Amino acid sequence: MLFLEEMLRIIVNLAILLFEYIGVGVIISAGIRGIIHYVKRDPGTKLLLAKGLAMGLEFKLGSEILRTVVVRELSEIYIVAGIIVLRAILTILIHWEIKNDEGEKMAGG
Repeated sequence: MLFLEEMLRIIVNLAILLFEYIGVGVIISAGIRGIIHYVKRDPGTKLLLAKGLAMGLEFKLGSEILRTVVVRELSEIYIVAGIIVLRAILTILIHWEIKNDEGEKMAGG
């Protein structure tokens, strides 16, 4: 049983790292694309950047949810829960911004 527990911990830790790296990569990629579109004066820059940030945050939120599997102490659970709540709020705000921007595009164009 101890072997299975250790294997789960290893797999979860690898998945957490993978999700974190993917999230950071997506956010960096969105930022670079945002800069390029901003320089080109593309009116869709804000929406493009918001969608990229939202996707990156989704991956990072997934890593925090996975982190709850391996926490052992109550204080760690509070910290992870706080991070999850903050990232979820950011994700909700970004999705709200995307919805508003897409609604404006539909109404104006």
